[in-house]
Amino acid sequence: MVLAVVLLVVGLLTDVVVEAQTRTDLRNDLTARADAADQLVARGIAPAELVRRLEGPGVRAVVVTTGGEVYGPPGPPMRFRPDRHGPDGDAVVQRTLADGSRLTLVVTDSPVTAAQERLRRTMLWLSVAALVVAGVVTLFTTRVALAPLDTMTALARSITRGDRGRRLAPTRTDTELGRTAAAFDAMLDELEGAERTARAAESAAVASEVRTRRFVADAAHELRTPLAGVQAAAEAAAGPGLDPEERDRLHLLLLRESHRAARLVDDLLAMARIDAGLDLRREAVELLGLARAEVERVRLRAPDRSLEVDGEEVTVPGDAERLGRVLANLLDNAVRHAGAGGWVRVRVEPGATVLVTDSGPGVPPAERERIFDRLVRLDEARSADAGGAGLGLAIARGIARAHGGDLRCVEPPDGTGAAFRLSLPG
Repeated sequence: MVLAVVLLVVGLLTDVVVEAQTRTDLRNDLTARADAADQLVARGIAPAELVRRLEGPGVRAVVVTTGGEVYGPPGPPMRFRPDRHGPDGDAVVQRTLADGSRLTLVVTDSPVTAAQERLRRTMLWLSVAALVVAGVVTLFTTRVALAPLDTMTALARSITRGDRGRRLAPTRTDTELGRTAAAFDAMLDELEGAERTARAAESAAVASEVRTRRFVADAAHELRTPLAGVQAAAEAAAGPGLDPEERDRLHLLLLRESHRAARLVDDLLAMARIDAGLDLRREAVELLGLARAEVERVRLRAPDRSLEVDGEEVTVPGDAERLGRVLANLLDNAVRHAGAGGWVRVRVEPGATVLVTDSGPGVPPAERERIFDRLVRLDEARSADAGGAGLGLAIARGIARAHGGDLRCVEPPDGTGAAFRLSLPG
């Protein structure tokens, strides 16, 4: 459409300019012939000869003498086009000659006018041909140029049908379509990444809900045993006819079961705080001194075990009370599995690392990660009294990771027993 308008405007302007130039040339030619007529009259040329000399292709001359005689070409009277040339127009020149005769020069339908008509027809056909060629070329180039957009459209439709992973992968990104295709690929990457993240979050939420339900069920099961013991001991102690020794035994059983229930509740609350994010009261903690204090505490409760502590003095930023609980859980676990006559060693190593080893049965390599799960005891046949509720190691790892460190069950240095390595940021 734009090309057609441009060709039309160019054609009209060309026609106007050519016609104006042609009229100017004709006017100049007629003026020159009239000047020549004055010279010929001055030389005494007869009117008939004068007419013959002045006429030419497309130009007719008429001389009217002072006596009224008319000299001009034979044939019908001269005709000229009043719509284009009038008596006072550029195509007619009238002049009074030196002998008093009247000269009229007129441009008739000449080869010049025919040439203008041929020029107009030629421009028209050329314009039509140019439009056809331009249309064909534009259609072809548009199809080639917009082929990437067709590919993008097909790719988008395939994605809506569930075909993931396909990309445009443009070979050139320095063009507009190349940059558009690259941006389209980047958008697909972001969308699919967001979709994967959402699905992962959904799966994690489902898994978390399953773990939470399992945890609550296991916690209720663990609490049932001490609470049932408390209830049974309380009912028996309230019975009539008990001797003082039996009543004291029941009171001790009642106290022990209540302690077990309280310890389990404390552990559950500790896990809840870890899940919610511990509020640590950071200060400078000297690990070797902290380890010695916890070893002394355990030694009083287990005098039949051999407990040793050595290493280097290492100071780390952390919550002394909670780091003490990590060491306490590790020591309690080691003392329990080492058994009577066993040994437990604590070593503070460079790089803010504490290694706790024992002479117990050890942990199989396949179970060294599972033991940190909540409410997990490797020896399921063991009583909760002997093996604990299975929360100590989970609590210890949670506190270590809250400090930016970690707690892992590693291969024992001498190949016997169990070994736990607590690593903290220095």
